Amino acid sequence: MSRSSMFSKPSPARILSRALAETRWRPGLANQPFHSEIFASASQASGAGLALALARDALAASSEGDDARQVLWVQDRKAIRLGGRPCLAGLPPDLRHRLIHVAAATPEDALFALEEGLKCRDLVCVIGEIAGNPRSLSFTASRRLSLTAERHGVRLWLVRLDAEPDLSSARMRWRVSAAPSPDPRWNPAAPGTATWHAELFRARTHAPGEWMLSDDTGTLRIRRDPVSDTDGTITPDIIRLVRPTVGRSLAARVRA
Repeated sequence: MSRSSMFSKPSPARILSRALAETRWRPGLANQPFHSEIFASASQASGAGLALALARDALAASSEGDDARQVLWVQDRKAIRLGGRPCLAGLPPDLRHRLIHVAAATPEDALFALEEGLKCRDLVCVIGEIAGNPRSLSFTASRRLSLTAERHGVRLWLVRLDAEPDLSSARMRWRVSAAPSPDPRWNPAAPGTATWHAELFRARTHAPGEWMLSDDTGTLRIRRDPVSDTDGTITPDIIRLVRPTVGRSLAARVRA
């Protein structure tokens, strides 16, 4: 055995592959891939929204939720024209001050920026948006992204706007669309939580499946229908009972 092989450091992907795999995907799994693709319509913000939710879920599951490194967001020109640039006011508060945005003129430039970002360990993750099926995003280019992400331990979520699923080496591939949000139980006039219909149609370690996912106060959850009592009333949500009090007890707010 050579000296170099004795002291070689395994890649982050190899360490993850040794972990016990779960056949059924669910939020909060620690063993999450480094390269995922999300197919979404450009008429919705569902692709970018789910990419953010999956990224935050993966970082929290890997004990990197408090990581203060930067987030790189790369878009090609067509993706910007179709969906717009990221709006800082709409991002989670913990990400607004550490977002690096790259507006690439072409898909080739976007792929270059994505690959260079994956080599930078000062980034906590990379999110990309590329529209359509450009010739430059071939299986070879996809494999370069997968290998680079796994070698350097930086995760990538690549949103494919108005694209058809073609050959790719992405370890996990999603198809997503926006879904109606459930009515808030304590303030019907308030907007509901972001909700998606997400289909996992390809993954190495998980069976395909479909879920209704929601971003509930910053936590990715599988949405289930609200439980109704026998008289038709909805069971109170304990989480929502305690969060909106803003420093005051719920009893004090009721008396007010």
